[in-house]
Amino acid sequence: MLRSKSFVRRTRKGNVIKVVKEHYLRDDITCSSKLCTTCEQAQAVLSDVPRHTTEIKPHYLLPDTNVFMNQLDIMEHSAIKDVIVLQTVREELRHLSLPVYNRINALLSDKNKRFYLFANEHHRDTYIEKLKDESPNDRNDRAIRVSAKWYADHLKGQPIEIVLLSDDRANREKAMATGIVAFSTRDYVKSMTDIPELLDMLAAPKAKEDEESRIVYEEHLSPAQIQNGLKKDTLFVSTLNVSSHNVLEATVVGNVEGQEKTVYIMGRKHLNRCIQGDVVAVQLLPKSEWKRSVSIAVEDEEDEEKFHGEEEMEALTKNATNDSDSPAEPTGKVVGILKKKWRPYCGFIVKKSVHSKPGSNAVENVLFRPIDRRVPAIKIRTTQAQLLLGKRIVVAVDSWPTNSVLPLGHFVKTLGASGDRETETEVLLLEHDVPYQEFSKSVLNDLPVEGDEWVVTEKHVKHENRRDLRHLNICSIDPPGCTDIDDALHMRPLENGNYEVGVHIADVTYFVKPGQAMDAEAASRGTTVYLVDKRIDMLPALLGTNLCSLRSNVDRLAFSCIWELNKDAEIVNVDFTKSIIRSKHSFTYEEAQARIDDVHMQDDVTKGIRVLNEIAKKLRKKRIERGALTLSSPEVRFNLENDSQDPVDVEMKELKETNALVEEFMLLANISVAEKIYSKFPSSALLRKHGAPPVNNFDTLRKALAEKNITLEVDTSKALADSLDKAEIPGDPYFNKLVRILCTRCMMQAQYFCSGRANEAEFQHYGLATPIYTHFTSPIRRYSDVIVHRLLQASIDPDAEYGSELFDTNAMKDLCDVLNHRHRMAQQAGRSSVELYTNMFFRNKVQVEEGRIIRILKNGFVVLAPKYGIEGVVYTSERPDGPSPFTFNEAQNSLEAGDTVIKMFDTVKIEISVEGDVEGMRQKMKMQLVQPFVEGVSVLASTSIKRTNNETVTANKKSKTA
Repeated sequence: MLRSKSFVRRTRKGNVIKVVKEHYLRDDITCSSKLCTTCEQAQAVLSDVPRHTTEIKPHYLLPDTNVFMNQLDIMEHSAIKDVIVLQTVREELRHLSLPVYNRINALLSDKNKRFYLFANEHHRDTYIEKLKDESPNDRNDRAIRVSAKWYADHLKGQPIEIVLLSDDRANREKAMATGIVAFSTRDYVKSMTDIPELLDMLAAPKAKEDEESRIVYEEHLSPAQIQNGLKKDTLFVSTLNVSSHNVLEATVVGNVEGQEKTVYIMGRKHLNRCIQGDVVAVQLLPKSEWKRSVSIAVEDEEDEEKFHGEEEMEALTKNATNDSDSPAEPTGKVVGILKKKWRPYCGFIVKKSVHSKPGSNAVENVLFRPIDRRVPAIKIRTTQAQLLLGKRIVVAVDSWPTNSVLPLGHFVKTLGASGDRETETEVLLLEHDVPYQEFSKSVLNDLPVEGDEWVVTEKHVKHENRRDLRHLNICSIDPPGCTDIDDALHMRPLENGNYEVGVHIADVTYFVKPGQAMDAEAASRGTTVYLVDKRIDMLPALLGTNLCSLRSNVDRLAFSCIWELNKDAEIVNVDFTKSIIRSKHSFTYEEAQARIDDVHMQDDVTKGIRVLNEIAKKLRKKRIERGALTLSSPEVRFNLENDSQDPVDVEMKELKETNALVEEFMLLANISVAEKIYSKFPSSALLRKHGAPPVNNFDTLRKALAEKNITLEVDTSKALADSLDKAEIPGDPYFNKLVRILCTRCMMQAQYFCSGRANEAEFQHYGLATPIYTHFTSPIRRYSDVIVHRLLQASIDPDAEYGSELFDTNAMKDLCDVLNHRHRMAQQAGRSSVELYTNMFFRNKVQVEEGRIIRILKNGFVVLAPKYGIEGVVYTSERPDGPSPFTFNEAQNSLEAGDTVIKMFDTVKIEISVEGDVEGMRQKMKMQLVQPFVEGVSVLASTSIKRTNNETVTANKKSKTA
């Protein structure tokens, strides 16, 4: 059946044309109910014995759009099945929220959920035209009611009802007037008395505001007002980053007086209901309110509760802005949220907020505290408060009205008991949005049917234009126990006195093709995640640790980058080719170093490694001369007990020359490949950039170094690199490394980007001092490298088959956004895993270790324990504004108590132990000042454990490229 509508449209040239829009309607779209006796259907989705409740006989649910938008956690619960999703609803969701739309699609594809997509807009009996003066929203509500009525009439006579689920009272009343059974989500959930936790999962109702309401926060500006402010440069947009030491202080990056600078947001009032990670619109405050003083430490709401009230907290935070003549740092306030990054948060119920008696199931308001201290506490209503005490649970934020100090949310699910290693590991994976589910059957179906028996054959040489390099002395150098070997190297001398050097990378794209379920899964995961005790793989193990891994003495497919280099390590030419290799040896860094150092070893492989090492030193020297930075971060290795996987020892990683050897050639390969793919795909190459940091990021570090007569130049990366080399103190060998660690924290984060979305001047990688860069060398563990392999193959092979996605600038930009998120979250998950195991290591231990002061606060100081790579705050007062034996000296940026002076870079002795908080829900690293001894400080000193910014964890993890 064809419906058509015609209308006239005026073109840009002023011509009037007639447009006919055709809409096809069908009568063969099935209801998909197994109870139906009239529809012809091969495989019905909806059950013939669906759920019933205390008030409703067996039924199918038909929710409207707002139910899916606001109560999706309910709809995803395992008890909710046999649901009709209308085409009208799905299309509305696509326009309203892409994340919700994707979750609906996941429900529709889950056969166990029995969600059926009914194409009501193409069904002859359910399609409706928009009435005159009817709004699109009213038309869609009517379409939903018409479809519900059709289903009820269609299945009349069967022992089943159609239940329209809507939280719009007017919509329900109109439905019931036509004989449709309609319930609100709350009333429907109440009728499911066998699943009481569903009541807790209801989204919190929006707070009603009236004239008597206490307005706590300013209203956010409208989108139009924000856009106007951006045009006039009175506002700027940035991502909010809450301080790990002060939950009431955050930073953003914006243009201040023509320079990109870090801007501080101080206090709840100015944070104005935004949460860590939100993209916010910020207005600069007058210079009289700029930050002029050192920060205080306020690690979570527990510290806030030590104040006499909210006003006192705000006053103290504000007082930190104008009490000295030191250079002022810009401050601002949030005036709008452009993109909320709210997500489900893991945490626990605050025990003292629960007032019900054990066994009670009365509804009460309680406080939920997220594990991530940068996120504020959340108010939720629950009937199972007593049951949830001592558990790790998940809560979602629903709203944050202006008249509520804290956001409102609802319970989602229980994870397990606090302190359980498996539960805590699941918490850190959820908190960092790491996909950790097993690979689906559809993904595994994309693996070679031969499985472990798959081998390289002659057809790979003859029919795939591969170069046979199996005769070369190729070897790999990796951390101990590495099984996902992405890269291998070779060197051979040429007759003209030059060297042929090759980097050979696993050819993952032979196995992972565009359009496959495995490719989509790898793109979604983005990267392999390395935890202390395990690895969350991007690719199934058959590929990652077997068929793609460049293990020794087996033939493997590779993508090779081969240079001719002269004796000064200058590139004469470079060649890229698909290849077949056979690695002669898989070395650890230690084994390769031993080969270099042992003069008695004179075999061809060892000689090759020695030459590679000499070339790498020359390459490194050239990079340093260009201004490449040599930064630092503490790296620790846990030794785990075999059976229990408990940490029995922790030690600092020692880097060998061979670490730098491999790194140099991986960097060179990434640069060479970046140049090649950009020449072929100038608008859609996937590249990686590292921006220059705002100059004021270094202010505190520069001031502290100046007191030691050391100047830190930050105008260029070359100037910074040179001044870092000079930042030394005789007799203090760790000092230079400490400065480099602190300098690392001043840096911006490197990011993937699409070449068509940036100017060439923005391509630079500040840390590596190279004008262009990408990731090519780790396709087993990074999806960015998979895409770069496809781009490179398309660049060198005119007959290569590749889809339009390699030319799609928008698609590449969207992919880069996903990869940046996954990469960042993987790093943070690794650090959280180290934090978890460090807590386990120090449990029931008390150790005195040397610490270095890395930051002075008004109410304490931050200490780094180099041996363990951990840092924490030693408080000098019980309350952030309380009495202290120390006096803060603003001019010297120091804490003074009599003859004792605490300054940045000082060495102290600290006692380290782990204790639970009052409720036992958070492990805390307790640090007590032992030397110098100051009475009244040691008993007060405790901190939550903190990892350094660029902490690396060794769990078969490779860290070869920037």
